[in-house]
Amino acid sequence: MSSRRPPAAPAARPRRPQRRAAAASTTTGDGAPRHGLARVLSKAGLCSRTEAARWVAGGRVTVDGRVINNPEFPIVEGRHQVRVDGQRLDAPQRIHLMLNKPRGLLTTAQDEQGRDTVYRCLDGAGLPWLAPVGRLDKASEGLLLFSNDPEWAARLTDPATGPDKTYHVQIDAIPDAAQLQALCTGIDDDGQHLRARRAVLLRSGGKTAWLEVVLEEGRNRHIRRLLAAFGINVLRLVRVAIGGLPLGTLGKGQWRALSQTDLDLLYAAADGAVAAP
Repeated sequence: MSSRRPPAAPAARPRRPQRRAAAASTTTGDGAPRHGLARVLSKAGLCSRTEAARWVAGGRVTVDGRVINNPEFPIVEGRHQVRVDGQRLDAPQRIHLMLNKPRGLLTTAQDEQGRDTVYRCLDGAGLPWLAPVGRLDKASEGLLLFSNDPEWAARLTDPATGPDKTYHVQIDAIPDAAQLQALCTGIDDDGQHLRARRAVLLRSGGKTAWLEVVLEEGRNRHIRRLLAAFGINVLRLVRVAIGGLPLGTLGKGQWRALSQTDLDLLYAAADGAVAAP
C-alpha cells in the first residue's frame, strides 16, 4: 500500500452511530465474526471508514479476486484475501504523534468552505493516513493527538478509560473562589451536564485572568459553554496537557512523533486503562 495520506480523508470520530456498527457485524456458521468490508479497511488503519466506503463503491477493492462494491459486504478477517488497487491489505505501522494546533484551523481533513485545517501542518511529511484523536475547535489551540490506530484512539477518548485534559484559559473577568467552585459543580446546558474537574486561578491583571481548567471529558465547546453560563467570555484557550503528556516547548504548528515515554505518560494518567499499543 502507498504511505501517502489520501488528500480528502475525513476526520475519524471516536464513536460510530450504532446503526452502522450493527449492520457491519455478523457471524458465520462456525461462529467466526464477520465485519463489513469498509469497517475492516478502517480498522486496519488505512483510512477513515467513510473514505473506505468510497474506495469500495469506486471499485478499488477486491475480495478473493472479485471486485466488491458494497461497503457492508461481510468478510472474516484473515480468511479472505483483500486487495486495494491490486495491493494486498497489510496494516501499516501504527503511528502516534502530537501537534501544537494553531488557532484558526479546523480539526477535520477537508472543509466544504475551503477553510484551512490541521492537516496543513502535516502536509509534505510523507505520513500515512492519520486521524485526530479528539478535537479542538477552530478558535482553540494546543495539544492535539493523531494516530492511525482507531482502537487506541477510541480508548483514549472514551470518558471511562481516557485521561484528563488540561487547559489554560484566558477570560475577561477575575473570578473569586465561589465562582471557581461553581465551575466544578457545573451546569446543565442543552441536555448535558458540563463541569470542570478542577478550576484554579493562575494569574490575573487588569480585567483579565488566566485559569487552569481540567476536564474529565470534553464535550463540544465544553469550557466556552460552561464559562458563558456565568457571564464569562473566553479570550484564549490552549490545551496544555493530556493526562501526564505535556505540550511542552513544541512550536506552534509543529508536530513530533510520540516516544514510548510519551505513551507511558498517557497510559499512567489513565490508571492503566489504555493499554500500550
